[in-house]
Amino acid sequence: MNNQSRLFDFLYHQYNNFPKKDMLNAKENGIWKSYSTKEIIDYSDQLSAALLNLNLGGKGNEVDKQDKIAVIANNRPEWLILDIACQKLGVILCPIYPTTNANEIQFIFNDASIKYVFVSGKEILEKVNSIKEQVPSLIKIFSFDEESEAVYWENLLTNISDIALKHAAILASLVKPEDCATIIYTSGTTGTPKGVMLSHRNIVSNVLNGIKSFPFPEMPHAKALSFLPLNHIFERVASYIYIYRGLSIYYAENMDTIGENIKEVKPTIFTTVPRLLEKVYDRIMSKGSELKGIKRMLFYWAVALGERYDNLKSGGVLYQLKLWLANKIIFSKWREALGYNVKFIITGGAACQVKLLRIFNAARIPIYEGYGPTENSPIITVNCQKKGCTKFGTVGVVIEGQEVKLESDGEICVKGPSVMMGYYKRPDLTNETIINGWLHTGDIGEFEDGKYLKITDRKKELFKTSGGKYVAPQAIENKFKESEWIEQIIVVGEGEKFVGALIVPCFPVLLKWLKEKNSLLEQKEEILNSQEVIERYYEIINSYNQFFNPVEQIKKFELIENEWTIEGGELTPKLSMKRKIIHQKHDHLIQRIYSH
Repeated sequence: MNNQSRLFDFLYHQYNNFPKKDMLNAKENGIWKSYSTKEIIDYSDQLSAALLNLNLGGKGNEVDKQDKIAVIANNRPEWLILDIACQKLGVILCPIYPTTNANEIQFIFNDASIKYVFVSGKEILEKVNSIKEQVPSLIKIFSFDEESEAVYWENLLTNISDIALKHAAILASLVKPEDCATIIYTSGTTGTPKGVMLSHRNIVSNVLNGIKSFPFPEMPHAKALSFLPLNHIFERVASYIYIYRGLSIYYAENMDTIGENIKEVKPTIFTTVPRLLEKVYDRIMSKGSELKGIKRMLFYWAVALGERYDNLKSGGVLYQLKLWLANKIIFSKWREALGYNVKFIITGGAACQVKLLRIFNAARIPIYEGYGPTENSPIITVNCQKKGCTKFGTVGVVIEGQEVKLESDGEICVKGPSVMMGYYKRPDLTNETIINGWLHTGDIGEFEDGKYLKITDRKKELFKTSGGKYVAPQAIENKFKESEWIEQIIVVGEGEKFVGALIVPCFPVLLKWLKEKNSLLEQKEEILNSQEVIERYYEIINSYNQFFNPVEQIKKFELIENEWTIEGGELTPKLSMKRKIIHQKHDHLIQRIYSH
């Protein structure tokens, strides 16, 4: 067995090649605390032995027989320590988003027969306590924070005998690459959560092939900022890449402190989702709009130059000279806000606006968009650092070790070592999704220039108008979101004569416009019902409709007062829209669109 065949082998690869003083870092009582590679090895060994003392592990490599532990916690060193400890014992870790509701947690716990759960924070602890009586398999709750109603995790590490440590080490040596390492329950945009079973081989192959394809150099002095939930395979695989390539991982305190933490850490790299990039861009544009005179003119001149940027075409000597100047006087301030050290940002989970990719890359803040579902561990394609391997508006080239084909309807199918073992306890769903070794992703795509994959829509999100024409809502929504006036948008029209939309306006932009017009409107409700506001949004809609065929053009819309959120139930933890929920919540408005 080679020394890179199981996930926990990556930890020893780092220790043998570039042991770090600051492998994992987090703020404790307002001060950054660092854990060395050796400390993480020792902690994970001790926790592994402690879990063994709880009669976990060593029960064979059949998924049904493997013990299962859940983790519901924010990103922190203890999260990865638990992950590695479970891997060494052959215990399956089931990570759950901290924002998951109690009913879904109860379903997952019972479906996976969870024996122990590790949590962080009072709110999550209360959620688990509220359903523990309905989960017969659950023995105990451990907390990464000292809480009165749970056992503090470090209490597990007291009085660990050498015998237990040796026994745990023997079990680690017996773990095979084909053993299941984790079950990730995907909430998706509809339906009951499905448990995706991923083996060590699945994830290890994806990590190593992703490193080769990108390529990802050894970076023992670099820092990564981690803030996307580790519960999602995207951030988890990114973490394994960091460990293998020797980057130090710094955990942001929370989503609200990312800007501040970036200034402190000065990261070399981080992963993100398009929604967060949109918010960063909106903040920059908002500050730019407050500038006066020549400064304001230069700001918008630089942004306009950025919008024209194309990495595959030079734009000519004059354009390059102007861009150099824009970088010196305007975009340098953007880079400063990101700590000056960012070499690249990787985005995934949803389509990123092409406009943002052009502007940020023009500003020498390289953003690489990738793609892949949890069921493929996850990376299928990525825009790469190699010359000619990035094209804006696509999700890049197929990484090594993967085969991709498009079905006659455009559905993207993938085959390779990263394809999941299957859905836990759902052979019916597994057989529908994996056919002759090909994973059917449910995404629709096409290849540009014969090598760049472009996602055009979700197969299940396509809808037909009453005229029998298919409409792909995602492409329309992504284009309209380029407008600074639109915060969020969902396209509707299943079985109707025309396409409509529900729109959440960008209120700062709207209020600024009203102020300039000396409007007396103040309350959101009266603003959204104002004729001049509705007419303004019709102007915006018509300006973007020109990019689409008549059947795809938005004919009518309704303005929504409140933003859709994870907490409100309208967004998944990946910030994708739950279309069914949004449709249900705003059914009266959709009916109004089509009532006359």
